[in-house]
Amino acid sequence: MTTYAIGDLQGCHAEFVELLETLDFDPRNDRLWLAGDLVNRGPGSLDCLREVEALGDAALTVLGNHDLHLLAVARGGAALNRKDTLDAILAAPDRERLLDWLQSRPLLVRETLGGEDTLMTHAGLLPQWTPELAATLAAEVEAVLRDERGGAFLERMYGNAPDQWRDDLDGIDRLRAIVNVLTRMRFIDAQGRLDFAAKEGLDSAPAGFEPWFRYPRGDDVRLIFGHWAALQGETPGSRVNACALDTGCVWGGSLTALDLVSGERTSVPSRRR
Repeated sequence: MTTYAIGDLQGCHAEFVELLETLDFDPRNDRLWLAGDLVNRGPGSLDCLREVEALGDAALTVLGNHDLHLLAVARGGAALNRKDTLDAILAAPDRERLLDWLQSRPLLVRETLGGEDTLMTHAGLLPQWTPELAATLAAEVEAVLRDERGGAFLERMYGNAPDQWRDDLDGIDRLRAIVNVLTRMRFIDAQGRLDFAAKEGLDSAPAGFEPWFRYPRGDDVRLIFGHWAALQGETPGSRVNACALDTGCVWGGSLTALDLVSGERTSVPSRRR
């Protein structure tokens, strides 16, 4: 059995199918970890949702910011953005089943693979959080999304405040802070304060901020993440065991899979200009 981790699909269904064929992926024996953002911006968001949902237990996917945006539009009253490509999902006859499935996905997965303690979230892991604390906090949000509070939370999920985690946060501020760390984080300062404006490469860091993976941790957990296409799968200057997997397929780059035991990477080129 082989376990592969794959970066952000963002509606790149044709490339996803090609990558699975290149890997000779067999859902009866192999497994996938998907780093979130299955949907949006690309042309095949509905097909991506259906493809991954149909894989059943062979696929583990975490929620990304674009996945949560879809849920916020469909069930939280948020407006579509001009560049969104979510209309086909919202109009699909199996829409509610797919949305139920997506809303039940976790924000974090963790297993020992290839002898390494391996943890995946969409955006990374705050250096101030242990893996155990991160799993506990992710479970708080997951519990809200999976019960009758989900719609009310999705209505109030968006916002940049608070921009720093505190243990005494409660209510919507606590849930929003957890979501922002796990699905939106790129640059932080030494105290763990998040910057939400800079979204490009490492040279776009605001003064006093660094990529989250350049701050040391007290453990050697292997951190699998997507979200940051401008990194092109690299983490230069990293002081932690981090593996970036978003190689910008939707922007004309490639779609990349990482064998979580051997460490081998396999990519297929984007079909988008």
